[in-house]
Amino acid sequence: MKITIDVSSNMTVLKRLQALIMGAPGSGKGTISERIVRTFDMMHISSGDILRKMIRDKTDLGNEVNKFVVNGQLVPDDLMLKIIGNELNLLSLADRSWLLDGFPRTKPQTLNLFKIAPVQVVISLDVPFDVIIDRVKGRWIHPSSGRVYNTDFNAPKIPGRDDITGEPLVQREDDKPESVKRRLEIYSEMAGPILEFYAEKNILTQFSGKTTNEIWPKIYKFLATKIEPKEKLT
Repeated sequence: MKITIDVSSNMTVLKRLQALIMGAPGSGKGTISERIVRTFDMMHISSGDILRKMIRDKTDLGNEVNKFVVNGQLVPDDLMLKIIGNELNLLSLADRSWLLDGFPRTKPQTLNLFKIAPVQVVISLDVPFDVIIDRVKGRWIHPSSGRVYNTDFNAPKIPGRDDITGEPLVQREDDKPESVKRRLEIYSEMAGPILEFYAEKNILTQFSGKTTNEIWPKIYKFLATKIEPKEKLT
């Protein structure tokens, strides 16, 4: 499904931006997100990072989330909305721009999120699935933080070691080609209704390409029409 809407023209540069990024597993979403938050001085709100930290810190909400995680169940919509909503409200009170990553994952989540924290921009990464399957073969992960590296791009400074902690990196079983293909199919089924909703709201823009370096300049140019960049593209 192709949904491409570019609303960059005739837009006023904003002081604070509320944005969402979507992309299939292996599309380079993590790397693009890092560049966006650094270049445009935005806070990165990753649902996965938030849940892992809450579980690790054994907060009340973290313990509640962990009950579902250890049983291989999805965290209920109402609980996820409460967690993400709290984070976004804190940033709104602090007058900070933010980039949401990893949420929403369902149409009901999308509808409810738009009520409590309506995003102004939705970025969708469109990378061919055959490219993703080939790319994922070189992906390595730091288990405790979720940081992702790739031997073809964004490689760790020391092969097999996390840049920050120096701890060993691992490859996941579900990064095998057959597993990746199934995950991509699931993403397509999940993302379709969500992207359609944001397209109807006229806030969706899709960026196509095979590599992060190919896609990033397009995203930079687009976002620079919405919010003043802290760093110039080099």
